[in-house]
Amino acid sequence: MKEGDVILAQVPQVNGKLKNRPAIFLREMPPYNDLLVCGVSTQLHQYVMNFDDIISPADENFKLSGLQSKSLIRLGFLAVLPRNSVLGSIGSISSERHKRLLKNLCDYLLNNLS
Repeated sequence: MKEGDVILAQVPQVNGKLKNRPAIFLREMPPYNDLLVCGVSTQLHQYVMNFDDIISPADENFKLSGLQSKSLIRLGFLAVLPRNSVLGSIGSISSERHKRLLKNLCDYLLNNLS
C-alpha cells in the first residue's frame, strides 16, 4: 500500500460508528505509520470549491482508481487510521491528483490561521 492508493477501510462516521468506505491514503503519519486518509463519497452536493476534488469516468485515469462512479474526494472528511483498519487497496489516483489534494489541504491549513 502506498500514498495515493484508493483503499477500502473502516472509517469513523459522524455518529461514531465505523463504516467500510473508500478513502484516499494521503500520507503516512509518525510515529506509528498510521494512515492519514480522506473519505470518498458519491454525494457530489457536498463539494467544496478549491478544496475537494471530483473524480469522474471522463478523467483519463479514472479506471485505475477502482471507483465505480463519479465521486467526491472530501478533504474535509479526514481520519488517521491504524493499518489494521484497512481492508485492502482497490486502486490509485494519479500522482498529480495526490499532490493537488495535499497542496489544497496545506494551503487551507496555512492560509486560514487566526
